[in-house]
Amino acid sequence: MPYALFSNDAKLSKAYPTEADVWKVARKSGLVVDVATDDDKVAPRPVLDNDYEIRPCQAEPNEDPARNKADAEREARIEPQLSPPEQPPREALRRRAHQ
Repeated sequence: MPYALFSNDAKLSKAYPTEADVWKVARKSGLVVDVATDDDKVAPRPVLDNDYEIRPCQAEPNEDPARNKADAEREARIEPQLSPPEQPPREALRRRAHQ
């Protein structure tokens, strides 16, 4: 049975083959927060933000959960990773300021 992300009774994501696949998509989307409890002294545990839930679901009639997973993995590989711009050396900045 496939799984999807829900808020209340509204299905928010595509259907994926496993619950773990939906966790990956939710984490990439910024919907997972790490919460520490008194019982979890070793490390915080991941929790879905804003009362989201991952539940079993029926795939839409023309939806293929395995294809959804493959598409998400392909997008993750080709999506550019943003990094902060490099700062020019101070000497170069001083020369530019005096030109």
